[in-house]
Amino acid sequence: MIFSAGLGGLLLLAGACHHGTDGNGNTTAPAKAVAVTIRSGNGAHAFTVETARTAAEQEQGLMFRTDIPRNGGMLFAPYPPGGGAPQRATFWMKNTPSPLDIIFIRPDHTIARIAENAVPFDQTPISSDEPVSAVLEVKGGRTSALGITAGDKVDWTGG
Repeated sequence: MIFSAGLGGLLLLAGACHHGTDGNGNTTAPAKAVAVTIRSGNGAHAFTVETARTAAEQEQGLMFRTDIPRNGGMLFAPYPPGGGAPQRATFWMKNTPSPLDIIFIRPDHTIARIAENAVPFDQTPISSDEPVSAVLEVKGGRTSALGITAGDKVDWTGG
């Protein structure tokens, strides 16, 4: 994730985003795993994901990862890091070799928008289009395969 000054204030570009190694081969600490459940029209879908709570964790995200589990991913919560009022999120896929579904979550835990199969390494900004308080990244194609859509409810442990 990269921070840059934008016309409307601070623009937060999140590396669609790990633990393991960073882009320089340095070992990084394992992230805490949390259980996430998405309740859609066809039932509940369970994921076990890593968390990115701090600005540094959210900057790294899932960059450089090729081993994203079928029901794994990363939860960016709180968003923005450190808390505060929900804000519009902008993510990108720089240094991210795996396609991802990026799920933007409102403060009421409903899905605002899903960016499906975000293209690996693409630096085009992907916006939430509205203020959000969390973002969930899962393996590309999972939301479509499971019938997850905007408006579905997302819950997780610790939040």
